[in-house]
Amino acid sequence: MATPSVLITGANRGLGLEFARQYAADGWQVIATCRRPSEASELTALGVEVLPLDVADWAQVAALGEELMARPIDLLLNSAGQYGDHQSLGVIEPEAWVRVLTTNTVAPLLLTQTLLPNLLAGRGRKVAFVSSLMGSISDNGSGAYYAYRSSKAGLNAAVKSLSIDLKALGISALLLHPGWVQTDMGGPSAPLKPAESVGGMRRVIEAAGPADSGVFKDYNGKVLSW
Repeated sequence: MATPSVLITGANRGLGLEFARQYAADGWQVIATCRRPSEASELTALGVEVLPLDVADWAQVAALGEELMARPIDLLLNSAGQYGDHQSLGVIEPEAWVRVLTTNTVAPLLLTQTLLPNLLAGRGRKVAFVSSLMGSISDNGSGAYYAYRSSKAGLNAAVKSLSIDLKALGISALLLHPGWVQTDMGGPSAPLKPAESVGGMRRVIEAAGPADSGVFKDYNGKVLSW
């Protein structure tokens, strides 16, 4: 049986780096992308294939698609994202908001569209998106965080549509909430370590079937509300 392959975005730090570490340790063929591979010492130390990619640079996305044209990908893992600044009412800046929306909402869908031939060539036929409970409208009881909340809510809506469009192709689109994790974004006070969060998300991905496509779940497999 062929070695399974995974392409991970935002793999130079945080959850993306931990995904790369765990999949590599389990013998997967890992294609790890980040904006500046020359500065990703922890990632390159894993011995995985590292390719440059700014997910919000459409020319780079297209170039990656051309480079990987003939290669099967069993799992596409959209982990790259950004939190953004100026998210309180009164200091919101439109340019900052658009950057977050571009990276968190538009880019993962365009990358999936670009790499669709690779997913079709693979055996796994799964694409996973790291979302956030902050994208849940029904769970929002504290307000603020306009850019991040809206970007993840938009991602959830887009992936729900994607799951319907990919059904006939036999590809599952999975939405995952990693929990509050000790990363640069989550901060040191977060209760979860990256290894625990990523290990949980990997189990959810592995167990997922067609019925789980387009369903919003946390790292323990609990279904979350929109």
